[in-house]
Amino acid sequence: MPRPSIRLLAIAAALCVPAWAGAQLALPGGDLRGGIGGGLRDTVPDLIDTVGGTLPLDQLERLSPARLAENLLAVRTDRLASLVRRNSDSIAFDDRGQPAVRDTILVMGAGAAALEALRKAGYDPQAERIEGLDLPLTRLTVPRGQPLARAIKSVRKLAPGAEVSGDSLYFPSGAAPSASGASLASRPGSSSGALGLIDGGVAAIASLGGPIEQKGFARGAPVPSTHGTAVASLLTGSGPIRGPAPGAPLLVADVYGGDPAGGNALALARALGWMASRGVRIVTMSLVGPPNPVLNGAVRAAQGKGVTIVAAVGNDGPAAPPAYPASWPGVIAVTGVDGRDRALLEAGKSLHLDFAAPGADMFAADMKGNAARVRGTSFAAPLVAARLHGAGSLSALSREARDLGKKGPDATYGRGLICGSCRNNR
Repeated sequence: MPRPSIRLLAIAAALCVPAWAGAQLALPGGDLRGGIGGGLRDTVPDLIDTVGGTLPLDQLERLSPARLAENLLAVRTDRLASLVRRNSDSIAFDDRGQPAVRDTILVMGAGAAALEALRKAGYDPQAERIEGLDLPLTRLTVPRGQPLARAIKSVRKLAPGAEVSGDSLYFPSGAAPSASGASLASRPGSSSGALGLIDGGVAAIASLGGPIEQKGFARGAPVPSTHGTAVASLLTGSGPIRGPAPGAPLLVADVYGGDPAGGNALALARALGWMASRGVRIVTMSLVGPPNPVLNGAVRAAQGKGVTIVAAVGNDGPAAPPAYPASWPGVIAVTGVDGRDRALLEAGKSLHLDFAAPGADMFAADMKGNAARVRGTSFAAPLVAARLHGAGSLSALSREARDLGKKGPDATYGRGLICGSCRNNR
C-alpha cells in the first residue's frame, strides 16, 4: 500500500474546493475515493497532474506552510470555479463566494412588511417550519436571470434586520455518492437508544447487522454512498469492521441522494429535525461548510431538545478558516490522529476543539462490505460519537480521554484522545 503524498493532501482539499471543506481524505489503490456528494463528481485522476510534489507524509513537516498553502489555494480556486460552472443549473456562488443552491435564498426573522416588499419584488416568499424543531423560516425563489449573489444583497435591503443567506452546501469530502449494484440498508427495529448519522445513504453490508432506518432529505434520496457507509461501519459495525457501538440502532439521514445541490443547509436542518423528533440523542456529522444562520438555528434548536452533535473539523489544514458545524457552541468538535497518535497534518480546525480520535492507519467498510483503508477527520468523529453513546455523558467521556499533551479548547488534541484502541488496523 503506497503512502499518501502531498499531492493527495492537495487533492483532498481540491475535491471540496472551499477553504473550509474536506472532512475525508481517501487513499490510492482501490480505497475510498471519488467525487463529491450528489452530482459533484469530480474525480481524483484529472487532478493528479495539477498539483506538484510527491513527498510522503513523513516528509510533509519539512515543507514550509507557505508552500503548501500556495499549492492548495491554486487548486481550490480552479476547482471551485469548475464545480459551479459544470453545475450552473443548480449551484451558484453566494455573496460570500461560497457554493449554494442556485435559486434559493433563506430568510429568518422577516416581518410582514418585509415579506410584502419581497413579494412585490418577485421573490415569492414561502413560509416553512422545520418539523421536529419548531424553527420558522422563509424560503425565497431567486427571480429568473438574477445572479444569486446579487439577489441576496437585494433581499438584505428589502428585509433589514432579518438573517439572509444562500442555501449553503456542505461536503463530506471526496466520497462518491453511489456505486453500481449497491443496495440500501434497511433493517427495521426500535429507534430507542439509536445513534444518528447525517451523511449520504448507507449500503446493506454484513458488518452493519443492527437496526437501520434511512430517510432521504434530497432529490433521489436515500442512495447508498461510500462515505456514509464507511462512517456507519465505524459507528455500529459488528463484523470485520467493528465500531465502538456494535449493533446499536442507527438512523441515517441522506442529505445528498442524487441531487447535484444536495448537502445544503436546509436539508441538514430538516434532517436534524427528524432526528430530534425520533428521540435521537447523539448525531454524527462528518461534513463541513461555512457558517449559515438556518443551520445554526437548527443546531441550537436540536441542542435545546437534548441532541448532542459530534462533528469533524475537516482536512484543509490548520491554517484554513474554521469549519462548521464543528465550530458552533456546544457541538463536539473532533480531529484525527494517525497510528502513532500524531495529529493529522491535514486536519482542519474549528473555533474550539473537544477531542481527538483515530483518523488514519485504519480501515472502514466499503459498499461491498470489504475493508478499505481510510484517512481523515471524517473517520475520527464517529468513534467519538459511539463512545459518547457508551459512556452516557460528556463528563464520563472526558474521563476516558488520554492525555497526549497540548490539551485544551485551543490545543492540538482538545481534551485528549478517545478510543485509541478502536482503530480497525487489520
